[in-house]
Amino acid sequence: MQRQPLAAYDFWFVVGSQFLYGKETLDQVADHAKLMVQRMNASELLPCKLVYKATVKTSEEIEQCVKDANYDDTCAGLITWMHTFSPSKMWIRGLDLLQKPYCHLHTQFNRTIVDTEIDMDFMNLNQSAHGDREHAFIAARMHTKRKIITGFWEDEPVLAKLGSWMRSAVGAVESRKLKVVRFGDNMRNVAVTEGDKVGVQMQLGWQVNSWGVGDLVRELEQVSEAEVDEQMEVYRSRYEFATKDLETVRYQAREEVAMRKFLQREGAYAYTNTFEDLQQMRQLPGLASQNLMAEGYGYGGEGDWKVSAMTSLIKRMTEGLGGGTTFMEDYTYHLEKGNELSLGAHMLEICPSITTDKARIEVHELGIGGKEPPARLVFEGHPGNAILASLVDMGGRVRLIVNEIEVVKPIYRMPNLPVARVMWKPQPDLNQASHLWMLAGGAHHAVLSYDATAEMLEDWCEIMGIEFVHINNQTTVSSLKQQLFLSDLAWKLQ
Repeated sequence: MQRQPLAAYDFWFVVGSQFLYGKETLDQVADHAKLMVQRMNASELLPCKLVYKATVKTSEEIEQCVKDANYDDTCAGLITWMHTFSPSKMWIRGLDLLQKPYCHLHTQFNRTIVDTEIDMDFMNLNQSAHGDREHAFIAARMHTKRKIITGFWEDEPVLAKLGSWMRSAVGAVESRKLKVVRFGDNMRNVAVTEGDKVGVQMQLGWQVNSWGVGDLVRELEQVSEAEVDEQMEVYRSRYEFATKDLETVRYQAREEVAMRKFLQREGAYAYTNTFEDLQQMRQLPGLASQNLMAEGYGYGGEGDWKVSAMTSLIKRMTEGLGGGTTFMEDYTYHLEKGNELSLGAHMLEICPSITTDKARIEVHELGIGGKEPPARLVFEGHPGNAILASLVDMGGRVRLIVNEIEVVKPIYRMPNLPVARVMWKPQPDLNQASHLWMLAGGAHHAVLSYDATAEMLEDWCEIMGIEFVHINNQTTVSSLKQQLFLSDLAWKLQ
């Protein structure tokens, strides 16, 4: 099963009005909305297409529009705007039925007020200033989850926010149908990779199921030499060969072909494995997992299905942006006073989407697991602003923790470190950020993304109805303690 591209999703632009103002005004409302959609679609800041769907004037029209949206697989969300006054009691039934992400765009067609031309006809037509307030009240009264964006509809900040929310909304839609394959079980005795799979499927939609490693081994045995040859050509086109051990690289190619077939057959875009459960496999997939991640698959080490799913979803939300997203693990610190840094890596599986250099294929001993030395990609993450995101199970609910970071060029060459590596400064600083991260229960596994923003992920959490914790330069230990205390109380009451 192939995913449709992000741009294949539509967002319905639904404009509110009523019959009070007459046909001429309603025709102007529709004409204005169509022109707005045309111009906004011309912006590169919107990753998906806006579709003017209707100017709704009655509760029956609103209800039907919502029902249609709910059952249209290409519709990823509704964007509402009240050009005139739309009495909000009309919206109760529709909002109660709405199952798609919902954004309220508070804007108006005209940028400025006119002087001599302004009259009551102008006022009746251009009354978003209070029409949107009426609409917003009913959503607040009903506790309806929604994104509110304010400002003039042609301005870049407004379009950027709308485009970011579109990505969050697609992530929510994709979340509802995400499948995660677990090859084997979790690494033994590790707590953070566990979690309530049934609860997560009920809330986030993820179908997380396991298959024996023997099932993958049987798939491996069916891979032909021609398929391995074809995969090797992909490696040659993308990466630099820094090894003469082609047989080891070919085995990684065989593993990748087998895993891709398995995932495609199951309709899954995320998977996990662990070095403790390889059975008859000769190598832990390294290069194989890295190249699959580069193609959009999510991965989680040691059986961590939550980070695997989040890697897949964030890659999906940021499709086409180009900065890169990967599975990541905090490994070791540089504690030079005033220049504290974290070094992130993993045994093998860091996605090459985060480097601007050509990654090198190398073969080295793994040191654990008792299998053959695997081939892997070695590279550095490129400098830039990024985020770390960790989804954790708090018992009865899940929490997404996001820390803003600055990735820097590694201060050492580290020629004997045979893995991909990333070095970063977290906000507010390493010591404070570590304290805050641990206070919130953040895992040692995370998603690192140069393209996702804290706002994008907060919007996704809002749509999915889960807890969000944001760590940045303004976060303090005392403020986070208070937030977590109040959050615990609030979630227990739900």
